[in-house]
Amino acid sequence: METKVIRIEDTDHIKDEELREAAQILRAGGLVAFPTETVYGLGANALDEEAAKKIYAAKGRPSDNPLIAHISCMKELEPLVTEIPEAGRRLAEAYWPGPLTMVFPKSEKVPYGTTGGLDTVAVRMPSDPVANRLIALAGVPVAAPSANTSGRPSPTMAEHVYQDMNGRIEMIIDGGPVGIGLESTIVDVSGEVPTLLRPGAVTMEMLEETVGHVEIDPALQGPLRADVRPKAPGMKYRHYAPKAVLTLVEGETEAVIAEMNRLVKEHLDAGERVGVICTEETRGRYPEGVLRCIGERSHEETIAHNLFAVLREFDDLQVDCIFSESFSKDHLGQAIMNRLTKAAGYHIIKV
Repeated sequence: METKVIRIEDTDHIKDEELREAAQILRAGGLVAFPTETVYGLGANALDEEAAKKIYAAKGRPSDNPLIAHISCMKELEPLVTEIPEAGRRLAEAYWPGPLTMVFPKSEKVPYGTTGGLDTVAVRMPSDPVANRLIALAGVPVAAPSANTSGRPSPTMAEHVYQDMNGRIEMIIDGGPVGIGLESTIVDVSGEVPTLLRPGAVTMEMLEETVGHVEIDPALQGPLRADVRPKAPGMKYRHYAPKAVLTLVEGETEAVIAEMNRLVKEHLDAGERVGVICTEETRGRYPEGVLRCIGERSHEETIAHNLFAVLREFDDLQVDCIFSESFSKDHLGQAIMNRLTKAAGYHIIKV
């Protein structure tokens, strides 16, 4: 299969004719990668079970890992769900379109192949103009996990998608770099109390401000057991991981820098190529290793935006191991640490 790449020159003034071929591919059961405000998504018709199978095959993704159905407006939600709880309505009013996914009781219209066998369906309304218009033109809800091979860092540029998906899918829409850089927040609103399943740019603090108390799923505290079916994408399997072994170092700043420098020297002395993830505030404190600055602690959105690109860059640099500073677990830091912890396989050194 030859993968066609379509470049959107002006995302502020999208022409329908730029997206019509992609919309037709989606309606016909094919796969199209496209930008969203979070990461690039790998889209297929969410109501077509065979199309959903193609996503799992292209990504090498376990079939019990649910997919998110993307819609372009509220009227497209109702056919997919049996009810819209009050918490769901309030969150939709506050954060849709945007980087928030909600889990609802699914209708019979949504196949189990899309939901990973669950009686619930995850739904999101992206704000990215390319994504939103493409879904509207396709005329079907679009199932779209991140457009990378399963386990790798999510793609934040079309080039990342091409690296992983060239020859596996029909088309890639290049809308330039994404804005946020981390996947959407996922909240289960199908139960009595809203439950956070995956942190993102819509933070825990923002959720509680909108709907009151929100519970945190136990899966966010550590890896799920092999016999547990995940409720949402990214909960069970190793995710976001570079090819090299990644280790997080957690503690007070001075202790973290000292321990990372010790570890870097130890691995360099053993003949390894070592990567170091630091911030603008500490970039002058690491004399050895392949250094990459991920952003500013004073502006967490820069860290979120750069995270996956930095992990992919270390793949290109063919490092043997990576040591990274840790980050705050409040606000957007919760999402950053969720991704880093999973990328590291929960390998954390506390100092």
